[in-house]
Amino acid sequence: MSEKTEILYNADCPVCNFEISHYADYARKEALPLTFKDLNTDEFSGFGVTKDQAAQRLHVLKDGKVTAGIPAFLLLWADMPRYRWLGRLIALPVIFQISCWGYDKILAPVIYRRHLKRQAAAQNS
Repeated sequence: MSEKTEILYNADCPVCNFEISHYADYARKEALPLTFKDLNTDEFSGFGVTKDQAAQRLHVLKDGKVTAGIPAFLLLWADMPRYRWLGRLIALPVIFQISCWGYDKILAPVIYRRHLKRQAAAQNS
């Protein structure tokens, strides 16, 4: 593992919060050099994305480079011994392409649309 890895996520999203909270608990127990930043409460200007862009997919800042989507998950999992096997599996050529397509075209857009609906409902109440 090189320098600290920073993970930017949307804690207001129930799916995102559930998954990232699990990773954060594991990282804390194992004293892994991972920092989890909630785009709603933490400073994230180093990521070079807007709040709306950050809400659309997972972002990871490592070695001065920002990565998003499935490649970001691969960076996160590589820094977590328990999940390295998953990262190696998802990184396999055909699985990687299918995973990226599924995340970018289906999963992330569905989660983002739900995020927008939650925001609209909160503004209307």
